[in-house]
Amino acid sequence: MKRKLLLLTLTAVLLFTMGCSKKSSVREKENYAFVQGRAYDDGNAVPRAAKATAESQAYEEAGASGDSDSLSANYPDAERKLIKSANISIRVEDLAAAEDSVNTLLKKYDGYAASSNIQENSRYYSLRVPANYYDVFLAETGGMGRLINRYENTEDVTLRYYDLEGRLANKKELLKTFQAYLGKAKTIEEILSVEARISDLQYEIERTGIQFRNLANNIDYATIDLNLFGPVTSSMQSQNLTFGERVKQLFGSFGDFLSTVAMILLGIVIYGIPIILLLGLLFLIFFGKIGLAKKLWRLIKS
Repeated sequence: MKRKLLLLTLTAVLLFTMGCSKKSSVREKENYAFVQGRAYDDGNAVPRAAKATAESQAYEEAGASGDSDSLSANYPDAERKLIKSANISIRVEDLAAAEDSVNTLLKKYDGYAASSNIQENSRYYSLRVPANYYDVFLAETGGMGRLINRYENTEDVTLRYYDLEGRLANKKELLKTFQAYLGKAKTIEEILSVEARISDLQYEIERTGIQFRNLANNIDYATIDLNLFGPVTSSMQSQNLTFGERVKQLFGSFGDFLSTVAMILLGIVIYGIPIILLLGLLFLIFFGKIGLAKKLWRLIKS
């Protein structure tokens, strides 16, 4: 009898526990549906936030995988976005005049110096110039002096630009939707769930916005690293010569040596041969077959 009572009690407890668990599961599903954007209008469920979330995730996956067809479909008239940069080294006769020229060009083309490094016989600048003035700015820097080195680079960031722009727009729309749902929440759990999602979205919008603004700034303003070197003096040759100029100087010294050797050989040919011929002729006259010196010696002795 006691065993039967114990079994009945355990059965009742088990059924009660399963019933509570089922109710809790149903409530969690309802809360999840609300958080995912299941707003009710005239009794019809319209999961717009869930749809926006799915579209946003699909767009981000397309951008991350480099699906250009998907991005082109969303932006058929997309303008190509390019990041331009250059590194230029120039030898100038007057550093002060060249520095004034740099400042004049920056004012003329609405640019600015992001950083500069002034040394005794050189100047180093990191210049930011509007991208539409990039080519003409480079052309005018060429007139400052003798070009030592010039390197240019163009990076196509079109897909990345429109990817970030699309992500940012989708997240902002999704944030507005969840903010609207916040006033419709009925329980503490629902309010906390929506507020947590809003907080996450605000953080994601801020992070994506920073990335997008930095990329847009690099597109709008090209970067030009300009290196100006003053005239090379005898006391500063070893300090201010570039590697290319050192190699040129080495071969130039070797060329000077060869030219000196050639001049010596040419001098021997022009002056040495006639002198040797003249000495040989004098030897024949005085000591050879003619023997004038011998005859003169015999006359003196007699």
